[in-house]
Amino acid sequence: MNPTPPTVLVFAANDPSGGAGLMADVLTLASLGCHTLPIITAITVQDSAGVQEFHAVDSEIVDEQARFILEDIKIDVIKVGMVGSVENLAVIAEIASDYPDIPLILEPVFSMGRGEELSNEELISAMRELLLPHTHLVTPNNTEARLLASDDPDEQEEMPLDAAAQRILECGCEYVLIAGTHEKTPKVVNTLYSRLGRVRTDQWPRLPGSYHGAGATLASAIAGALANGAEIGDAVKDAQDFTSQALSAAFRPGMGQFVPDRMFWARPTDEEATAEIEAAIRKELEPPTQS
Repeated sequence: MNPTPPTVLVFAANDPSGGAGLMADVLTLASLGCHTLPIITAITVQDSAGVQEFHAVDSEIVDEQARFILEDIKIDVIKVGMVGSVENLAVIAEIASDYPDIPLILEPVFSMGRGEELSNEELISAMRELLLPHTHLVTPNNTEARLLASDDPDEQEEMPLDAAAQRILECGCEYVLIAGTHEKTPKVVNTLYSRLGRVRTDQWPRLPGSYHGAGATLASAIAGALANGAEIGDAVKDAQDFTSQALSAAFRPGMGQFVPDRMFWARPTDEEATAEIEAAIRKELEPPTQS
């Protein structure tokens, strides 16, 4: 019997465009050698340009999906994306409380890349009170970090990211990785914080265009690295490397945003494709073998 790959239990919404949500998680984790166990929290109606609507799955069904798997399979890491409702969030928090030894990676999904709102103040408040105390690492971008840190819009606008990180950590999570994707800086600056302050800071080129699923890719890559045995600092660095390569290889399947290519390593490079074409042409030009 072959050994079981590292396992990651994922709570997320289904995105039929394949850009974000469960598909982003499954592709990222598979690319990193993990076996994904997907728990559907919501169904979205969307395309590559944006979300039209979403429908949360009943919380009892979310609970049953997860608990049947948890009783059957040893889980290495839990990754949480869009939860869909406060009721679903409460269910996930209770599951996390029942399995405290499994590290939980939280990607706080409050809106889509084009700004469509997928949450409200009640859900954000519930995330602070119920889920963050059971979270190993939360991965907000700069906008989400300020929303998690404060209910006051005026305070959010002026809050430094270091202060936002410490506010979030006070809610009970162990680490915060803030991605500076929407800051007005020449490069994207990502910073990992613990309760002792900054752990590491990384800078990445600010790519042109708009991307769908970058946050899911980063959070799932961290989950995958942790499932493979990496320490938190190395997991964050490796996941950023992976996400950067996936974004650099992004493609545009429809009329909307670009999608990170989580299987970039499996595609032939231009040089490889050219070499394959040249080899095929040479083979066609070879004289037939004499029998």
